[in-house]
Amino acid sequence: SLICLALNPRRPLLCLVLVIMKGAVWGMNSTMPFKQYLDHDHLFLMEWGFDDLQGDITFTLVVNTTGWIGFGFSPNGGMAGADMIIGGFGPNGSYFTDQHATGNVAPVVDELQSYTLLSMEENEEQTSMTFRRLIQTCDDKDFHITAQPIKIIYAYGTTDEILYHASRRGTKEVNLLNYMTRTAPSNGNYFNAVVENITVPPITTYYHCKTMKLPKLTTKHHIYLMEPIIDNHEVVHHMLLYHCPPVVTETYDHQCYKGDTGDVCFGVVASWAVGGGIYELPENVGIPVGNGENEIYRLEIHYNNPQGRADIIDSSGLRLYYTSELRQHDVGVLNFGMLKMEHMQYNIPPKADQFHSYGVCHTSHFSQIVNPMPDIHVFAVLLHTHLAGRKVRVGHFRDGQQIDFLGVDENYDFEMQQAMNLGTIKTIKPDDSIIIECTYSTTNRSKVTNLGLGTTDEMCLAFLLYYPALPITTCLSHPITQYLTMKSNDKSEPISNSLSTQTPEYEDIQAYETLLKTIPQVQIIVDDKVNTSQSCCFHWIHLISH
Repeated sequence: SLICLALNPRRPLLCLVLVIMKGAVWGMNSTMPFKQYLDHDHLFLMEWGFDDLQGDITFTLVVNTTGWIGFGFSPNGGMAGADMIIGGFGPNGSYFTDQHATGNVAPVVDELQSYTLLSMEENEEQTSMTFRRLIQTCDDKDFHITAQPIKIIYAYGTTDEILYHASRRGTKEVNLLNYMTRTAPSNGNYFNAVVENITVPPITTYYHCKTMKLPKLTTKHHIYLMEPIIDNHEVVHHMLLYHCPPVVTETYDHQCYKGDTGDVCFGVVASWAVGGGIYELPENVGIPVGNGENEIYRLEIHYNNPQGRADIIDSSGLRLYYTSELRQHDVGVLNFGMLKMEHMQYNIPPKADQFHSYGVCHTSHFSQIVNPMPDIHVFAVLLHTHLAGRKVRVGHFRDGQQIDFLGVDENYDFEMQQAMNLGTIKTIKPDDSIIIECTYSTTNRSKVTNLGLGTTDEMCLAFLLYYPALPITTCLSHPITQYLTMKSNDKSEPISNSLSTQTPEYEDIQAYETLLKTIPQVQIIVDDKVNTSQSCCFHWIHLISH
């Protein structure tokens, strides 16, 4: 797995990769010095090399199949907007085409074939193909390869009849033009944070929480790699491991958010979502753990079981690799965006092609917890909505003006969520603001969509990975929806309620969206010592809309 921070296309960059070789494979040669398994089981090997003078890049794929092989580049790890090749060795010889995808449908063959097949071989177990393309092509259907981390997608079949790939697919983020291998620390170890043989209820949405004590470490260590342990891929949607404040002393293992003290565990340590894989941190940062403290953590697993199966026994979780070789910086994770808040109602109208929601975080209020407030340096982001989400953007503002993006996904895919490396460090200074914009599509829904934890509910979140770590875990906001009643023609009913009683017109949806952008928002900032009795640790601030 690979994390790279591209500082300059022509300079070496900060990279961290764990490459584990397993058995003999074809294709190891000096003309393609780089290699990376794209899957956990080491069934899909990618080798590559490039020529700066000629401006081309060459790949060899070695796959444990005698069927078709798909390989390509994607803006977000899903099918939409992907540039790909499909090839194999059939009864009539080899086949190989350059294609592109317009959505979650069968890809289309490009008019301009920008990839050249150089060789293809097949034996009883494996298929190997070598092909070449220009780093920058003239086809607008081709993906532009740059000195930034790229989402590589892959799939394969068991025969040469090109059908749905089922679970034989995945994505991997690799920096093709700035790649550097690195071995794991010499004294690395790991611990598992998992549930054990729980019965998943026969309901669509279920959140299971387990609080636990991890192995006691007498000195500070750094977590450097996180690996998912997935027992039932068909129902495990995402997992979060939280660090708990000292007030949490009890352990439990049951449904989440039932009034337990562990409900206040907000410090994100590790995360995984469907479509993601192993995640490894840059070599100068690590997530702190240990130091002799009696620490408790909360593992939260979201199960999505739309079929209502009652026969699922699960033991999923996260494996965290740690080392006593401390890195330069401690990593923090900031949970930021818009989430359901008590006593407030936020409805996304039905039949909306595009509906925009916003969450705001003004870091000027961080000084109430951390003073002086240092610059924080963001290197990765995980974006998260539910089924209606189509686009997510995180803007960075200074002195009222946008200066950058901290994350952009114009083709958000609920089934393909993983941390995105920014390629360069983004510095947030004191008094900067960050704003998240989520675009939803509800054209297939006849009722309003509420904010909430359910798969058919919605949320608008980003998890920012940064350093140095601060004692701040959460920065959430919510429009003060009581203002909707005040601004409605019918003072007894919020505007959002009227949208749910009939099929709304386009103009009504636009007016409602604009109103939500202009009413004040309330912001909540949570520090890492929060507990259920000390409300001083919550900082509520009324904000003027951006």
